[in-house]
Amino acid sequence: MIIHLFIFGNAGEILGADRHHWRHTLSNTLPPIPGTTPFDGEQAQKGYALNKMCFSFNDEANRQAFLADEEAYMRRFGLTEPQAAAIRARNVLQLIAAGGNAYYLAKFAGIFKLDMQDIGAQQTGLTKEQFKAKLVAAGQ
Repeated sequence: MIIHLFIFGNAGEILGADRHHWRHTLSNTLPPIPGTTPFDGEQAQKGYALNKMCFSFNDEANRQAFLADEEAYMRRFGLTEPQAAAIRARNVLQLIAAGGNAYYLAKFAGIFKLDMQDIGAQQTGLTKEQFKAKLVAAGQ
């Protein structure tokens, strides 16, 4: 989890380098959430190529190029082997562990007609129907 400090007016000048200290301190003192991989700065750097590739799927021509030759398309973006293996396996949890951001991964999942409920089901180990029921029950 990332906590952002919003600094207004001249507070940034007053805090100076301390704002970086507080951002680091706050983000590292929160308890971990079991079963999650926080998308923090480290994950963002790790997943840059993967997320950039997934963002490219906004363009239909790029989606078609990926489907025509997945391996070449992954090489074009310089994916690491764990990222490429996760793409090949269509495994969302592996993609997240490899630095994938859920919003960009949704672009990838859309190629295969999967939606965020499909992704949520995979993340929780449930079927899509079980995941939908869990969402409905949580809203009651």
